[in-house]
Amino acid sequence: MLESDSPYTIHDIDFWKISLSLALASFFVFASIYAIQPLLPVFVADYGISVSASSLLLSLTIIGLIIGLIILGFLSDRLGRTIFIKLSLIGTVIPFLMIPLFESYYLFIILRFLQGFASAGLLASALAYLNEEMDRRSVGVATGLYISSNALGGMAGRVVTGYLTDHYSWPTAFYVLGLAGVFIFFIVLFLLPKSRYFKPSELPFRKDLIGFGHHLKTPSLLVVFGLGIILQFSFTGVWTYLPFYLEGPPFELSLKTISYMFFAYGIGIIASPIAGWMVGHLKLTPMRVAGVLVLSSGVFITLSSSIIMIVIGLCVLCLGFFIAHSLTATTVSEQATHHKGSAASLYLVSYYIGVAFGSTLLSPIWSSFGWSGLVLVAGFVPLIYIIFAQLMSRKMRTIRAR
Repeated sequence: MLESDSPYTIHDIDFWKISLSLALASFFVFASIYAIQPLLPVFVADYGISVSASSLLLSLTIIGLIIGLIILGFLSDRLGRTIFIKLSLIGTVIPFLMIPLFESYYLFIILRFLQGFASAGLLASALAYLNEEMDRRSVGVATGLYISSNALGGMAGRVVTGYLTDHYSWPTAFYVLGLAGVFIFFIVLFLLPKSRYFKPSELPFRKDLIGFGHHLKTPSLLVVFGLGIILQFSFTGVWTYLPFYLEGPPFELSLKTISYMFFAYGIGIIASPIAGWMVGHLKLTPMRVAGVLVLSSGVFITLSSSIIMIVIGLCVLCLGFFIAHSLTATTVSEQATHHKGSAASLYLVSYYIGVAFGSTLLSPIWSSFGWSGLVLVAGFVPLIYIIFAQLMSRKMRTIRAR
């Protein structure tokens, strides 16, 4: 093989073109997914809907994302990576430019569902593209930039839309996001190199289903997938109903001030590397349990009536969540003996099922018991699940020892 045809390394200009393109794409897609989270109280007022109905704007987006991950992941393995990355961006942009033009809330949630489906094209293709095109010793740098951009985008989307809506209006915020997406789309269109090592999968869809079926019959993996759901259930639940809590008495904060709370999400940028260090130096299971304990502690701290303590609680919550999430994803890779790609996909699906559950299923708790009830559920459910997971692990070890 000629040197020019070898996988990209950190010394190649195309390495940085790919890294920048996917980092920007990831930033925009995650900003788009979570941009509406601080705006839910605004939509309740503008559309005259219930809190539960407003939460559908996030949960249906995530359902579209889950469906997209399955369908577009299958197609990406057969048709290529870069086409789905580019289509994902333009498909995420269009709803932002269309939603403000119509007054129908039903059309709003349909467009959000389609936006979630389109977003999945990037998630289903990006990591596979990186691993195919880059040298083994360099791909970790690009992957780290890509994952860090996930957290940055999720944080920026929430903060920027909250700030713009408070100063102007939510349609203005949507147009700004849409135009930013157009700009990023053209950067990716011109910078992202074509695939050189992509080999279309010739396996029938039935083989993919067999891989999924094997993992769904493995008790240890099911427990890990369940933890992915629980982690996001609590994390998303707190962040979804936080704006409703802080806009009311005794705080009565402005939307701009509430949006600043989402800066705590940036803890994920440092928490993931911390988790990576843990994998190399400490035992995985105790550290994963510690991450869950930190997460729940952060949730409980938000019961305080002090804004400062609530901010501290949110930071602790984010630290625990991103550590636990990173270590749980690592556990999936360790426990899956084959079809590792489908195992990773199932964990990702589980993760986003947790987002959908956390944004909608906690609505009755919020309506009936307020913030204290929601915090108790969001804080105790991960602790209960960890106890269940430990008991299941002991039971499986006992069965194997017989």
